[in-house]
Amino acid sequence: MFKIVATLFFLALMQSALPQIPGALSRGMFGGGNKSASTSTRVGGSDTSSKNSTLGFEHRDDAKDSISIGFKFLDSIRNNKLDSSINDFYNYFIVPAAQQYLGNNGSPGYSLIYTPFLKPGWDAGFHAFDAYRLTLENTRFFKTNKPFSQMGYQLASGKEQMIKLLHTQNPRPNLNFGFEYRLISAPGFFVTQNTNLNNYRLFSNYQGKRKRYAAFFTLLANTFKASENGGMKNDSLLDDKDFSKRFTIPVNLGGDATIQPNPFKSSVSTGNIYKEATFFVRQTYDIGKKDSVAVNDTTTEYIFYPKLRFQHSFTYNSYSYQFKDIVADSSIYQKWYDTTLKKQKDTLMVMDQWKVVTNDFSLIQFPDTKNAAQFLLAGARLENLRGDFANGSKNFYNIVLHGEYRNKTRNRLWDILAKGEFYLNGINSGDYSAFATLSRTLNKKLGSVRLLFNNVNRSPSFIYTGYSSFNFGNAGDYKKENITVLRASAENPFFNISFTNYLLTNYLYFTDYYHTAQYNRLINLVQASLSKKIALSKRWNWYTELTLQQTDGAAPIKVPFVFTRNRLAYEGVFFKNLNLSAGVDFRYYTSYNAYNYSPIMGKFLVQDSVTIKNRPDISGFLHFRIKSFTAYLRLENLNAIDFSNGFGFTKNNFAAPHYVYQGLIFRFGILWNFVN
Repeated sequence: MFKIVATLFFLALMQSALPQIPGALSRGMFGGGNKSASTSTRVGGSDTSSKNSTLGFEHRDDAKDSISIGFKFLDSIRNNKLDSSINDFYNYFIVPAAQQYLGNNGSPGYSLIYTPFLKPGWDAGFHAFDAYRLTLENTRFFKTNKPFSQMGYQLASGKEQMIKLLHTQNPRPNLNFGFEYRLISAPGFFVTQNTNLNNYRLFSNYQGKRKRYAAFFTLLANTFKASENGGMKNDSLLDDKDFSKRFTIPVNLGGDATIQPNPFKSSVSTGNIYKEATFFVRQTYDIGKKDSVAVNDTTTEYIFYPKLRFQHSFTYNSYSYQFKDIVADSSIYQKWYDTTLKKQKDTLMVMDQWKVVTNDFSLIQFPDTKNAAQFLLAGARLENLRGDFANGSKNFYNIVLHGEYRNKTRNRLWDILAKGEFYLNGINSGDYSAFATLSRTLNKKLGSVRLLFNNVNRSPSFIYTGYSSFNFGNAGDYKKENITVLRASAENPFFNISFTNYLLTNYLYFTDYYHTAQYNRLINLVQASLSKKIALSKRWNWYTELTLQQTDGAAPIKVPFVFTRNRLAYEGVFFKNLNLSAGVDFRYYTSYNAYNYSPIMGKFLVQDSVTIKNRPDISGFLHFRIKSFTAYLRLENLNAIDFSNGFGFTKNNFAAPHYVYQGLIFRFGILWNFVN
């Protein structure tokens, strides 16, 4: 599949590269451009029109090079534009700024800013790679007046590489298609730490000439290959100068495995291999009021005001979750998982596989003829599931009812959304979700305010049940989890602020490497966040983000009380086309009992014996953009500097008990946009 995607990208690149527009971004890439002041040149002391002259040069018309490009997410009415800003490295890096991961790019992780899983119904239970996942929900459906391509490449210390490709075009005004490809390859600095993540997505949207019929199509796949070493055997070796080369530190799992530096290949002898694929097609047909406008004698623009929409969505998903260790150490698995192997060195493999087919039929009614952002939806969904486990195969189903009311007023001041779904029958019978949000735009100065309510009643993820191959003897008979979210937020040019209260009952978690438990008391987690840009001078800006969060110390949810990220940046436009941002990126969180990690389960587990207290994460950066070309350089983990055993960057911060982040990392990357 990679060869197919690479070939498609090459053809698109060949189409786009020759007429690429180097000034598109600097003029405002998504629309507009200044036309040339003159189309003639002076030859021999007289003005001669460029149409008649055989000498001189014709001025380029910048307006012809501009591009109008926007996108929407599925089930969203908001039009979005691509972000061309350069001041935040995490616009280019796949891992979010608040992510705590196991030290190597592409490795399992979770957010330091707590966010619960709010999806009712069936869930396999594997979420350690969510930050890297392409999903149907984050698929962008584009509309553009010219073919657009984006190529990103990143190279870092330790042969780490990242590739990002995007191409989209409208061969006809009512038809768009495109594809995305993403690769992370990171051998890591410790034994058995290599990761190789591949994601691709094909997408398309179409609207009929008379605007009654519309269709959306997506084909996407995620492959996560991550070796697992179980952490270091002895943390004190980090301070031993004989182990300054981290490859020499003994680890718990896969110690004899070799590193594969090839960015397109990754062999996992000990670790997780997760594969996911989604095929999605949605078709809609509208009944309503038609109209038309004559553009000229030969062209007519059709207008349609829908009153009733028939909508059918078909989704096919396949999932494969596997842990394997071809050189399993029986003593480790006996100690951690109470699992006896036949030999001292044996092969261990655990796997769950799923196939899910979903058909959804909905009716959508539009009360206001000229406001498509106000509608009422009612629908039903049938889910057919088949799971293959160590003990055999099982078939399940769900019947789901769902509805939605949306009203974004025509004056754009009020935005109301209320939606819910109820699992009427099936394996997840009784699950439900109720969501409501109300926002009000005040004015340009005061911005907008928003209130949100969400309540979810959900069945335990399947990994907690007795059917799963990953259930190593747990009872598996747990009550449904219930999660309530209350949030108030305000966004304006001065700051963004939010207050959130999470209320959780029957919370499910791992108590050690394989045992599970349910917390029957109410968990109350309070969270407050603030972000602001502060102009210190004409060129110096300070970007600050602060989150405070607190919960009961006995609860099985562990979070740092304070998480903050700050950037001090020197910024501006120089020499007309050089857009520059350079400075220091600082991330800090207070000490807390960070989660341990279970390699087989792919789950983070609660522990109270080890408190992680790290130095602040400090990075230096230089980002610049020249027209449509962006480049960035970054020195990460400057906080790891150490003089105890001579100069070096060996004072590693801990990511989890026995897992540490790397030392000094040099990262270089480019992002190039092509417009045809």
